[in-house]
Amino acid sequence: MKSLSVTRNQAIEIFAKVPEITIYFWIIKLLTTGMGEVASDYLFENLNPFISAPLSVLIFVAAMILQFKVRRYIPRIYWLVVVMVSIFGTMAADVVRVGLGTPYIVSTIFFMVALAIVLITWYSKEKTLSVHSIFTRRREIFYWLTVLVTFALGTAAGDMTATSMHLGYFSSGLLFTGLLAIPALGFLLFGLNEIFAFWFAYIMTRPVGASFSDWLGAAHSHGGLGLGKGLVTLVLLIFIILLVIFRGGSPAKSEEVKDNEEKAS
Repeated sequence: MKSLSVTRNQAIEIFAKVPEITIYFWIIKLLTTGMGEVASDYLFENLNPFISAPLSVLIFVAAMILQFKVRRYIPRIYWLVVVMVSIFGTMAADVVRVGLGTPYIVSTIFFMVALAIVLITWYSKEKTLSVHSIFTRRREIFYWLTVLVTFALGTAAGDMTATSMHLGYFSSGLLFTGLLAIPALGFLLFGLNEIFAFWFAYIMTRPVGASFSDWLGAAHSHGGLGLGKGLVTLVLLIFIILLVIFRGGSPAKSEEVKDNEEKAS
């Protein structure tokens, strides 16, 4: 019986499509949020939008197809999708704001409602929002749809505090860093629900990374350090590649696998 349990556990882990949540996961996630923000702005400012937007969508779709075709977590493919979701999510938020002339507060509320709808639908269909359960096609679809909306929401929220609320990029980064600490401390010290803490933190990483990357890349006249968005994009991309190569991580373990491992020990 024990060998059958181990075999089942290994099978579930093999088909897990997301990484185990470790400190390296959060570091790479923060870097991708910042890289996606400045990369999207750089492409928009230096390449014709009628070229950069379709090109970004094409690469995003190609990366997503790759992710759905593989049957297990592969770091380079997973994080390529996250990077493209970051860029695409930024563009989506910018289209709502600039293309439609929607105020940041309205776009932020819009994406908050969209996220709530996605999560409620996901839970009603699967009875769980845990990232440790992403080993079926439908759950993976819900997972990536949630990720995409969180990126768009984080972009809109970060732009709202930096621009509409006149906090600037650096102060916005500090504000969202404080908010990011809430689920981390809540989970570590006060037993905050793991799933709630994860998605709370996941949402907050977007405006944290985006705000600080904007601060690094934006011109002095716009409250930044003036390093240039192209340079910031390149440096962040190099760090992401290095971390994915050396610390890409293993597949996430389901709750069932964890319970069986605890019983076995």
